[in-house]
Amino acid sequence: MTGNYQLISVTNFYEPQPKQMAETGLIELPHSWTVIPPQYTLSRHVEVLIATGTTIIVVDSKEAQDQFLQQGPFTKMTVSPNGKFLALFTAEGKLWVVSTDFEKNLSEYATKSKIPPQQLVWCGTDSVVMYWDKIVLMIGPFGDWIKFSYDDPIFLSSEIDGVRIMSNDKCELLQKVPAATEEIFKIGSTSPAAMLFDALDHYERRSPKADENIRTIRPELVDAVDCCIEAAGFEFHHYYQRSLLKAASFGKCFLDQYNADRFVDMAQTLRVLNAIRFYDIGIPLTYVQYKRLTPEILVDRLVQRHQHLLALRIAEYLNLRTDKILIHWACAKIKVASEDEDATCRTIVDKLSKNPGLSFAEIAKTAYNTGQTRLATKLLDYEPRAADQVPLLMSMQEDESALIKAIESGDTDLVYLVIFHLKRKLPLGEFFRMINNKPLACSLLEVYCKEQDRELLKDFYYQDDRRIESANVILSEGFDQKDINERISKLKIAGKTYQDDKECIFEAKVVDEAIKLLQLQSQLEKDTHQSFCGLSISETIYKCTVLGQHAKATKVRTDFKVADKRFWWVKLRALVKVRDWEQLEKLAKSKKSPIGYEIGAFKEAGEQAFLNKDMEGLRQVRGKCTNHIVAQELDSLLAQLHAK
Repeated sequence: MTGNYQLISVTNFYEPQPKQMAETGLIELPHSWTVIPPQYTLSRHVEVLIATGTTIIVVDSKEAQDQFLQQGPFTKMTVSPNGKFLALFTAEGKLWVVSTDFEKNLSEYATKSKIPPQQLVWCGTDSVVMYWDKIVLMIGPFGDWIKFSYDDPIFLSSEIDGVRIMSNDKCELLQKVPAATEEIFKIGSTSPAAMLFDALDHYERRSPKADENIRTIRPELVDAVDCCIEAAGFEFHHYYQRSLLKAASFGKCFLDQYNADRFVDMAQTLRVLNAIRFYDIGIPLTYVQYKRLTPEILVDRLVQRHQHLLALRIAEYLNLRTDKILIHWACAKIKVASEDEDATCRTIVDKLSKNPGLSFAEIAKTAYNTGQTRLATKLLDYEPRAADQVPLLMSMQEDESALIKAIESGDTDLVYLVIFHLKRKLPLGEFFRMINNKPLACSLLEVYCKEQDRELLKDFYYQDDRRIESANVILSEGFDQKDINERISKLKIAGKTYQDDKECIFEAKVVDEAIKLLQLQSQLEKDTHQSFCGLSISETIYKCTVLGQHAKATKVRTDFKVADKRFWWVKLRALVKVRDWEQLEKLAKSKKSPIGYEIGAFKEAGEQAFLNKDMEGLRQVRGKCTNHIVAQELDSLLAQLHAK
């Protein structure tokens, strides 16, 4: 709550994103306020209860709702661990317990004091505890109460199954006696579990009463065994833990079929709980708290307290992963190491080598952050995952090592990551020198540059004296140019390089011819005002013929020594395209045709003659046709034309 009574919620500490809640409407400091966590609200969003005047306002992310209560003002309030109940202390000294939706009135209790308690907390979900100076008052569901006196100042901490009372010299747990414990140890109890526990005592004293007890509870023996196992979990004293588990084990002997998983699990759990409750560790968890917390989080807490050995033993005992424990231990050792870096590295590697596949990246990063760069580099040699190894080497300025490791991994994405990092960081010459003796890096750089950065590719070829590859790039750039003059300029540069190399005679000749063709096409564009750039020799001849520039078509043929057969075919297609039959006839009579005169397309020729209503031409086609099926179609066309 800010100074102007605005509420801000942060629901995630790992990625904190403060969010403003709805306007509270407050103009003065509230009497008290508390929070209902999102997992316990219907909206699944944080809700805040604010006591102001005689009522309570419920605020969430969208709105603030007045509950229109008259019992206030409420000087203290607290929500139960399960989020279902709300305990309120009024200015008149009354404790009022309601449901958090204010629809159920559960309990009211009038205290003798109108002074608000220093603390108002829940004892599990069973009762409410209030603390005034030297007095602790516990109020039960039906108005029952118990008072405790303390000479020293204390602090109350609510738990899911009770409340911790912490003073200067001790920590006590106040909780409701568990049902299983009460069933066994209540004075005069004759429950099956109590009789089983009693039967074990008789058995150890060799009393026949043991057999009598077992016979009496035989139908309920399974429940009795389960109850003893459950009660063992609630005990802090080793004597009662052992006694209850022995009673359960004794009862199992008389059962033909009993699933012992619960017994084994409880034995394991108690072993873990006893270890963390030991005064050197000092985590007095109850069985219920341990189950809610989960073994994984307990191990994490031990690790954060630097209890690595116990955390490791518990994890191995419960078959949990030990990676985090070992990594945290190694990082902690690096931070406080007093020995030389080589000895520290050997100690860490010897310990962690028993867990193949364990990541050394975080350990190496810790070493680097503490100024031990050499140790960090040595540790990274043991990192099995290049994806973790390479970025850290880059951040440590170990650029060449990062490139080598990326290449050794065979991961092209990782190699590209290092290449681009080096390109951004280093001068061009130094960048090229670093990758020159690494074939994979060079190949990947070439692939990238051909698609994205040809200027860099030319620089790369130039510094490596790869003149022919450089000429190839310039040649490719030339053919990408739209303007003829720019294209000719690029091709001349490439051609000069080819001419200087005895092994590129063919390339030099081809480029020279390409330049010659472009120069001719440039002149054609000026003469005809048509586009010729980019056309092949045949396409140039074809376009000249279509445009009626027959002399220029012949010049192209002469300059580039186009074969007669090829020239005739190109010119024939062009003349047919523009239906220039006169020029076609001249071509046919100019000299003997190198491609012949008949092409066998009798059907197409006949259809064209029919469309032209050329009876004589259609008869000539019919006379030369040798295919009897096509001949029948031509006869049909003749008949139709004659009828017209």
